Amino acid sequence: MYPNNPAPVPNPPACAVPAGQWTTGLCDCFDDPGNCCITFCCPCVTFGQNAEVIDKGTTSCGVAGFIYYALANIGCSCLYTFSYRSKLRGLYSLQEAPCGDLLIHCCCLSCALCQEYRELKNRGVDPSIGWQANAEKWNRTGGGGIVMAPIVAPGMAR
Repeated sequence: MYPNNPAPVPNPPACAVPAGQWTTGLCDCFDDPGNCCITFCCPCVTFGQNAEVIDKGTTSCGVAGFIYYALANIGCSCLYTFSYRSKLRGLYSLQEAPCGDLLIHCCCLSCALCQEYRELKNRGVDPSIGWQANAEKWNRTGGGGIVMAPIVAPGMAR
């Protein structure tokens, strides 16, 4: 039901984040020590969580994490992961900084995954609970400005 939901990933209040700016730096991994440790030990988990939210549930955390793991074993996971950084930048109109997405993912993959995870969290998304749980939370709370049509059960018609 939720993977086809056209609801966008929510945006923060207008004054909270300057337009086009990342909320944290690439090397601010220890701003979220828990995620930093998970990403260092098992980056496929962080990537899977990010990918599920960025793809709005069309790619599951498990599938994305497995693909990452398989590609990491042959040394080319960055060729897959960088596209999700590009998608995230598109969602929030973020600048491609400090350099191109592919170069960042090839040289600083763990830092990039942590930054992307923090970016989602700072903008009102909790990647650790997945897309569906976030969508349900937004439906209950009003979604931080997202307006969604109510789900109406089919009834008797005349």
